[in-house]
Amino acid sequence: MTRSYLQAVQDESQVAEARRTAATLSRQHGLGEEGVSNVSIVVTEAATNLIRHAGGGQLLFRTLTDRGGKDLGVEVMSIDKGPGIANVAKSLTDGYSTAGTPGNGLGAIQRQSSVFDIYSRPGEGTVWVAEVWEWAEGAGAPVTRRTAPLVGVVNVPVKGEEECGDSWAVHHGEGRTSVTVVDGLGHGVLAAEASRAGIEAFELSPGRGAGEQMQVMHSALRATRGAAGAVAVIDHARGKVDYCGIGNISGVLVADGVERHLVSHNGTMGHEVKVRNEFSYPWAEGALLIMASDGIATRWSVAALPGLTRKHPAVIAGVIFRDYCRGRDDTTVVVVADTGSGA
Repeated sequence: MTRSYLQAVQDESQVAEARRTAATLSRQHGLGEEGVSNVSIVVTEAATNLIRHAGGGQLLFRTLTDRGGKDLGVEVMSIDKGPGIANVAKSLTDGYSTAGTPGNGLGAIQRQSSVFDIYSRPGEGTVWVAEVWEWAEGAGAPVTRRTAPLVGVVNVPVKGEEECGDSWAVHHGEGRTSVTVVDGLGHGVLAAEASRAGIEAFELSPGRGAGEQMQVMHSALRATRGAAGAVAVIDHARGKVDYCGIGNISGVLVADGVERHLVSHNGTMGHEVKVRNEFSYPWAEGALLIMASDGIATRWSVAALPGLTRKHPAVIAGVIFRDYCRGRDDTTVVVVADTGSGA
């Protein structure tokens, strides 16, 4: 589990601040000087573009690890509600820029990235994500469904808090992907302690079924203020998802343009509530699983946005965060995309 670091970008003075924040995070998580330099170029271009083209926006930074927990690199996400990009393909052309930025805009960002994807609609704004990996050399091509990472995440604390009261985790193994989101009651330190207790219980034995896993997490939360939470277990070989939720965690399956909302029970984990058995749903190639805490409004849709469900999972998470964040609570969105290769 890694959280996202949110950086507002509204004027030129915040470009250097964003670059310093990203460089510090990169060094703290194992990137060498070449990797730090690449991240700095990406962030400088991103912040400058937000000011000159979108009237400001937000950058999110998140460290990436491989499946063994080793530091892999840094993810940079740019979010805005500006005029959007009329011709995305042209904007990515090497050397193309309408504002004369130091590395020629999105082309420079793509060249420095190991993974890159973008979603933009005229009049609605732009979200793009770039991953800078320590070992990568040269440019990355725009991400495709075949090469897209399985998971995309936005995880940020409510404004004014240093710690996020939401936590999340994903585990891959033996043909299954297990996903959990835990939202500690309230926000701040005590909420963070509660959500982490749930995640620690999940990670002790992530191979359990969804209902059994929730029971173990429920027991671990008894010494805390409690939480809402949910577990989804995707069985890739059998083509099904088992889901168990308590409280206001939203779970949605998206397949062939149709969204299906997953059932959660009322109550609070760690309090006097009965953990019921999971529900099972079909899982098909190309499907998406989206789980979100109540920092996201209850009514939202991604299937209605043309082409979005074919994008990098982090781009999907970013669009949901941009368009549906309530702004008064910790916020988490986890998107799991089927890549046709199992876990």
